[in-house]
Amino acid sequence: MNHRRGGAQTCLCCSKPFGINRRAVLGFAAAAMGFVSPAHATGEHPTGEHPTGEHPVEPVLTLPADQSAAPRVALTLDACSGGFDGQLLQALIDRNVPATIFVTGIWLARNPQALAQIMAHPRLFRFGNHGARHQAMVLGDRLVYGQKTVGTVEAARQEVMEGGRLIEQATGVRPQWFRGATALYSPSLLPMIGTWGYRVAGFSLNGDAGASLPAQGVAARIGRARAGDVIIAHINQPHRTSGAGVIAAVKRLVDQGFTFTTLDAGV
Repeated sequence: MNHRRGGAQTCLCCSKPFGINRRAVLGFAAAAMGFVSPAHATGEHPTGEHPTGEHPVEPVLTLPADQSAAPRVALTLDACSGGFDGQLLQALIDRNVPATIFVTGIWLARNPQALAQIMAHPRLFRFGNHGARHQAMVLGDRLVYGQKTVGTVEAARQEVMEGGRLIEQATGVRPQWFRGATALYSPSLLPMIGTWGYRVAGFSLNGDAGASLPAQGVAARIGRARAGDVIIAHINQPHRTSGAGVIAAVKRLVDQGFTFTTLDAGV
């Protein structure tokens, strides 16, 4: 059974800068089939029985075992909305570190220059589908971590398919992976995402808690990566210090002999 490390995924990545919210770190209980489901929560996060009878789950994803001498990890960066951390991208380029960048339709419309910078390095970076409107893939009419849910199966399909179409239109390449806003899913939607042509991008190490952590905390979390980890962080918050923490941790892991891969190449 896989277990996630680094606390709960929190969707603070689209909000304005603020101090660390203690509710961002929530307890999770392990569940079958590589999913974890929130065990305790507060505020707008789902608690108890979901209106549809489903408890939202977080898929866990790790890389297959690799017999090479160097430990291998995958860095995934969400670009939900907002801006673009060019310093983080440049640090990855300077250190020849690949990453999978999950973009929304909202982010694509707001950041054409950033998109061009990423596309200038096709050997390093791959795009993932983060949805058209950055809505949580949860059925029922409620908020999840402050984010609107898709509500219905048809709206979920539109979120996935339109997000992929916008990425293909902008880049010329259809993404293979999908990650919904908040990384929480109604269980019944997970196999449907597969039938819509996408693999669900879970993770095993939460690097920045929705870009809410300071640089030191992010560096410490990612610095504890183990071989096979799929790391999640964010690249859409240039005015927060979390990106500097990603940079510091990546440098440390490279110096320790870790290699990085995209999800396309690694899974």
